[in-house]
Amino acid sequence: MPDFTSALYLGLRHEHASLRPWRQLTTGRPAALGPSPETDELERALARFLGCGAVAVGPSTLHLFWDLFDMFADDDITVHIDSGAYAIARWGVERVAGRGVPVRTFCSHDVGALRASLARRPVKRVPLVVADGLNPLNGKPAPLPDYLGLVRQGGGWLILDDTQALGILGEYPSPARPLGLGGAGVPAWFGLPDTHLIRVASLAKGFGVPMALIGGSRPIIERFKAVSKTRVHCSPPSEADIAAARLALAVNSRRGESLRKRLLHLVRLFRQGLRTIGLTAQGGCFPIQTLVLPAQVSAAGLHAALEWSGVATVLHRAHRGGEMLISFLLNASHTPTDIEVGLDALRLLVTARTRHEIQQSTLLI
Repeated sequence: MPDFTSALYLGLRHEHASLRPWRQLTTGRPAALGPSPETDELERALARFLGCGAVAVGPSTLHLFWDLFDMFADDDITVHIDSGAYAIARWGVERVAGRGVPVRTFCSHDVGALRASLARRPVKRVPLVVADGLNPLNGKPAPLPDYLGLVRQGGGWLILDDTQALGILGEYPSPARPLGLGGAGVPAWFGLPDTHLIRVASLAKGFGVPMALIGGSRPIIERFKAVSKTRVHCSPPSEADIAAARLALAVNSRRGESLRKRLLHLVRLFRQGLRTIGLTAQGGCFPIQTLVLPAQVSAAGLHAALEWSGVATVLHRAHRGGEMLISFLLNASHTPTDIEVGLDALRLLVTARTRHEIQQSTLLI
């Protein structure tokens, strides 16, 4: 039965036999003492892929955000964080807030709210604007050109978590090709320059590799590497991770467009099927499709009923205290049959005859 809980959007799984062999899993040496030749080669390849001056890799976005905000903490800065920013970037911000750095939150994707927030900062303070590249619940990219324009005026930095879009969105989008080409993320989708932009992203979703990158101008990445504490005290990505990331880039180069085309077809197939049973979903062309349910249908009850039917979905909240939501996470390894099975289960459950039963099933959870 279909599983719609995996964020491996391109379906990349990296079976061990597909990876280049390595002589040892880890060097036992921190990244601060110098990268392995394989890591150095990967960082250069990722910089070319993203179109930025330089890249550093790390075990996770938490490691990278932790060091990035620590790097700026001794500067005369203010942090302006989009209210929709993901938790991990927030944890990095909270760390420097504890050291006395002023932090302000502005309404998500609201350029006017950011402008007002920046206007209230002391003139001499350099602004750091923190945002996710894309809202996965509605599939909409943040208004990054406007954010970046405001950041430039203040001589600051736009710090972007582009985890969701990496491998999915790319350059030259059009109505016929809404995801664009290449998969280099939201900056490529908008055609944004590298200056005043620092991007952090996990490779675990689009590319299926449990490691992360930070990319930007060469001077900023060299500064990051020089002062990073996790590069001294934490283990770097393993050689298995490095091999998988290199394979992911190769797969993306060879057949990334066909995988994204297949993924888009599955998303459209799912959305068309929803319409035939009187439902809609948020998410646009993005592979996270979040159901818009009738008021009388309990999300928790429907999720339990789908699980009982053999269809695995994600039950979650958009934010703490928010309403319960059900999302279908689609990926390129799904088949049209998987989509049809999921739709058939919804068709059976979301009817006038069974809505009361779905509501009552919440009592069993």
